[in-house]
Order: sequence, then structure tokens, then C-alpha cells
Amino acid sequence: MGSDSNQLHTTAIVPVKGLGSANGRLGELLSEDERARLAEALFLDLIVKLPRARCIDDVLVVTSEPPIARQAGWFGHKVLVQESDEGHSEAAAAGAQAAMADGAQRVAMLPVDCPMLDTDELDAHLGRSPRTALIVPDRHGTGTNALMLNPPDLFLPAFGPDSCARHVTRARATGQSFALERVETLAIDLDTPEDFTLLRDRLLLDPQPAPRTAKVLWQLGDRAQQAAA
Repeated sequence: MGSDSNQLHTTAIVPVKGLGSANGRLGELLSEDERARLAEALFLDLIVKLPRARCIDDVLVVTSEPPIARQAGWFGHKVLVQESDEGHSEAAAAGAQAAMADGAQRVAMLPVDCPMLDTDELDAHLGRSPRTALIVPDRHGTGTNALMLNPPDLFLPAFGPDSCARHVTRARATGQSFALERVETLAIDLDTPEDFTLLRDRLLLDPQPAPRTAKVLWQLGDRAQQAAA
């Protein structure tokens, strides 16, 4: 990680919800146990993959879940344990503060539910504009799937529905340069039954981006079609 000596020290912040409450909008499709299996696969695929990114120096996982904290530690990542699950934005902001105290000059707040993420593409986008805030929208252009901030406390994150516009407003208010940039492999997040079907089809064709997630999606079958039937 972080092979370029002239780059900003960059910490990836990965907030991880409790496994039981993860992927809540898939509740009509999957049981709590199935959602937990899927959440764990997504998490493991991401933390195994992130060390390949040249623009990332270290990874900080923010969670209130002991199993997630343990697994992150096994893979050599830093962990910020929260007393309770306070929400995505709060976890990301707490991670940014902790990373900054630990010497990070830039943070990349990354989602755990974008299994197509390609680290080469992340390097290309993050490496190109090291001194700006970078806002990466979801495929609908309304949510935010990743947020890169330099310095890490440039503004407070506000993830959730319609967060893309909020992040643009906050970035503009700082007076600093920023970019709103599509990163193809970060466009699809696993949020709705439609996303479930889309990602399942993509990963069945090529499981390489997220082999654990591909396997769980395959085992769970085509739930979205069953639910619609």
C-alpha cells in the first residue's frame, strides 16, 4: 500500500454496520441471517482487496460489531470500535478524526456494499486529483458511494438519500477545489432488490471482483424474481 513517496498519506475509512441490521432494504427479499451472510461476504471481499490500491496507505474499519472488529484485525487493518451503531455519516466522521490524529492527510470514505470496486480505477481517480475533495455519486446520481477529503475534516459527511447534492453544497462552502466524478466500479451499491439482481447477474458472469459475495448471491438464488412473482 502507498508505494508513491510523494503522495498524501491516505487512510481508507470503512464504516461497517451491525451484521443483523445490514442491507435493511433487502428485508422483503432475505432473512436477517441471509442479510448477515451477505454483509460479511461484502466486508471480507472489500478488506482483502483494498491493500492492492496504491493510493491507499492504510485502512481503518469503524464498527460496533466485535466479529467485524476481529476480522479486520486479523487482516492487519486498524479498527475504531464504537459503543453502538450511530449511523454511516457519524461512523465516517469519527473515522476521519481518528485517522487525522494518526497522521492521515487525506481520507477515502468507502462503502462496504459496492462489490464491483476495482482498485486500479480507484487509483486512477484518487491519484489524479490528490488535493481536492472528490465526491463519487451512485448510479442514480443522487446518493454518494465514496467521498475523498483532504484534509480529512474538510467538511462533515452526510450520507444517505440525496446525499450527493448535500456533499456538493458542503464542498462548495469550503471554498476549496472539489470534483464530482463518476467511478464506474463504485456506481452500483447493494441497496434494493433491483441492485441485488443487477449485481448477481454481473458477478455470475465474472466473480473475480468479489468472489465471496458472488458465491453468497449465487447460493441465495434469484430472490428478486421470486419476490416479484
